[in-house]
Amino acid sequence: MNHQLFEEGLAIRRAVLGDDYVDAALAKADDFSQDMQELVTQYCWGDVWSRPGLARPHRSLINLAMLTALNRSHELATHVRGAINNGVTREEIKEVFLQAAIYCGVPAALESFRVAREVFAQMDLERSVEA
Repeated sequence: MNHQLFEEGLAIRRAVLGDDYVDAALAKADDFSQDMQELVTQYCWGDVWSRPGLARPHRSLINLAMLTALNRSHELATHVRGAINNGVTREEIKEVFLQAAIYCGVPAALESFRVAREVFAQMDLERSVEA
């Protein structure tokens, strides 16, 4: 493992997904899954998300489109929240899902809208509790 890339990836992962999410993911890692957490943190977040070629909001929008295409609802929910953390607006997220409906299929996009609505409702609730 490249410790420098892991640490850089960990910082980016925390900035995008939040400390609570990352702490929970790392805490759940066991002997079987620890290597996967290290791979994701170093390779995904350290090697790719740290590249200068795309800004984080753009990476988030691409992720939302790809996760819609793959119909990966669990990961989509995580990245909807991450997209908001990266400054992506709900309107931009909606446009990604509408575009995805054309190229990936309406059922996949409908599922993405459903997941995003749930994430937005949770975030709104969290915000109202904090206020």
